[in-house]
Amino acid sequence: MSTVWHVCSVVVHVNTERMAAVSDALEKLPNVDVAASNSDTGKIVVVLESDSEDTLLKHIASIRELAGVLAVSLVYHQLDEQSQGEEIP
Repeated sequence: MSTVWHVCSVVVHVNTERMAAVSDALEKLPNVDVAASNSDTGKIVVVLESDSEDTLLKHIASIRELAGVLAVSLVYHQLDEQSQGEEIP
């Protein structure tokens, strides 16, 4: 039996005055990692991971709803297949 692990990255464009608040909110989401940010441009690169594509979509939707978020753009999506008992690197 195998399971699928989804990994995606998004760029979150944020009002520069709300960068800290949005970054803090992103850090609180499970399986979400703020990989990079630039307060001058108001952009945050976020990596999301889940065993469910629906969970990723819900996280992206919740990111869009954060105060100060102007846009969320999907940049990358990958499926890693894992056999039972095998660890994902």
